[in-house]
Amino acid sequence: MDNIKKLKTEFLEYLEIEKNRSQLTIRNYDHYLNCFLDWAMVRSPENITAELVRKFRLYLNRRKDEKNRGLKKKTQDYYIIALRGFLKYLAKKDIGTLASEKVELGKSEEREVEFLELEEVERLISAISGNKISDLRDKAILELLFSTGLRVSELSGLNRNSVNLKTGEFSIRGKGGKIRLVFISDSAKNAIINYLEKRKDVDPALFANIKNPLQNNKNNKKTDSLLRLTPRSIQRIVKKYAIKAGIVKKVTPHTLRHSFATDLLMNGADIRSVQSMLGHSSITTTQIYTHITNKHLKDIHNKFHSA
Repeated sequence: MDNIKKLKTEFLEYLEIEKNRSQLTIRNYDHYLNCFLDWAMVRSPENITAELVRKFRLYLNRRKDEKNRGLKKKTQDYYIIALRGFLKYLAKKDIGTLASEKVELGKSEEREVEFLELEEVERLISAISGNKISDLRDKAILELLFSTGLRVSELSGLNRNSVNLKTGEFSIRGKGGKIRLVFISDSAKNAIINYLEKRKDVDPALFANIKNPLQNNKNNKKTDSLLRLTPRSIQRIVKKYAIKAGIVKKVTPHTLRHSFATDLLMNGADIRSVQSMLGHSSITTTQIYTHITNKHLKDIHNKFHSA
């Protein structure tokens, strides 16, 4: 194994053990660094130079996929963030290489936030009209997403005993292992109660893929067939009801997270509180919503100012 490949493996182990990064983050870093190392063909850290990194950034910016689409600036940044992290680790180990602070991120494009107005959220949830257990589950999913601003992976990982329906609040472990408190609205609480009352299984997952409960298994024994809903399955559920509700915007679980944050800010919540409820480590991330609320203030000014 090349020296630098060995160091990359040690860096990924460091992320796992010392930094407590998720397996998804580690896999992504592995992919980004492999891309750099395979392109650069360097065998030693001392071969990583500022000029080499500049050429790699040009390569990323000009790279096209089979459909002739380039990498988004945000995606290009992920490669550079992983490389900076690797260089910083090497410096920590007193291994001579390019200083991480000499690798700067390019200026990011202003992020466009897609969110639903309250009327659209109500239409989305009202699109669920049935009373089957799957209907009740889907309604609980939509209500909880808008009530809490959870990430789809956080929602997927919930167990029944995760959610305290008596107090209407619970703790969630989000990105980077950070724990935050989230709150459930009365409508979300009622939707979850109605859904769980129909569940006759003992599966711990709060949101499960409900199949035929009398499906036969290999041993010919009748059993509940329940599997935890994946983030992808939840995305499909949200999209299904957005189409049914006639909402032309692209609607994902993250759209409901944006809608949650926007609704709070438009109703007077301070940005620090919203940062805490979203689980953002930096206020800068939360500030993507300020241009939305600024527009809201302009609308209020135009509507109510007499001049």
